[in-house]
Amino acid sequence: MAQLAKPAKRRRIRGDGAWAYAFIAVALVVFAMFTAYPVVSAFIISFQKYKPIGSEYVGFDNYIATFKDSLFWKSVVNTVVYTILTVPVSLIISFAIAILILPLKKKLQTTFKAVYYLPAVASGVALSVVWLWIFDPMPEGIFNKLISLFGISNQNWLGSSATSMFSLVLMAWLSSHGTSIIIYLAALLGIDSSYYEAADLDGANFFQKLWYIVIPSLKPTTLFLLVTGVIGSFQVFQNAYLMTGGGPDNSTTMVGLLIFNNAFKYFEFGKAAAQSLVLAAIIALISLVQFKFMGKDVEY
Repeated sequence: MAQLAKPAKRRRIRGDGAWAYAFIAVALVVFAMFTAYPVVSAFIISFQKYKPIGSEYVGFDNYIATFKDSLFWKSVVNTVVYTILTVPVSLIISFAIAILILPLKKKLQTTFKAVYYLPAVASGVALSVVWLWIFDPMPEGIFNKLISLFGISNQNWLGSSATSMFSLVLMAWLSSHGTSIIIYLAALLGIDSSYYEAADLDGANFFQKLWYIVIPSLKPTTLFLLVTGVIGSFQVFQNAYLMTGGGPDNSTTMVGLLIFNNAFKYFEFGKAAAQSLVLAAIIALISLVQFKFMGKDVEY
């Protein structure tokens, strides 16, 4: 009887496996259509002078043109500067806010998390309209009203090469921290309370607990947020496109905006595809460097 039951068990296992593949089939189809296929298509198009009908193979011409393009390298420098100025400060702000929320009661924590996360679900266009009002070069602009209290004349925040990049950086500092705050807060709640109890017995103050317990315990979280933050910053497009359009004098032209312009403004799809793959390579290299030097003693 036991021998007769084995084939039925095997059939049941195969049936369960078939259902598992059926459940993930939708995700696999979506991944194939909207991730794998576009990446393969971009790779193929990067070696072509793309036309809707009759594309021409040009070899590495698009990559050579990319590396010789001074505007491309200027956009890379702009993106690096934007990343260096925004990502570390944004992490510090998110960490500080999470520390301030931690002692509150659960309902208050939930309220503050919702408030800080709200900009992440709001329309980017609507937020940009608000920031355009804040950076209005006329005396009615909020920032110009603030600096006028100190006797400083009106500034053309988005229309001057001296202040346009700072304006985008300030916009990043003062918004979109909700996701990082929630992740940091979850990590803080996961720290074993016995560490704090032992520190209290040793007479440790708040800053000693922060330095010797909290920061080391959150290193995996910080590494994750740093890597994802750098990736997102290198792909920044919306702020530059809606706020400055890359100007003035390409002082805020980011790589993502340059790729968009080449593809949908100048219809140089092959060059845009090549630039996108170069950008992907740069992001991958930076991520590897981050894991190499910051992930040595990180346990997951």
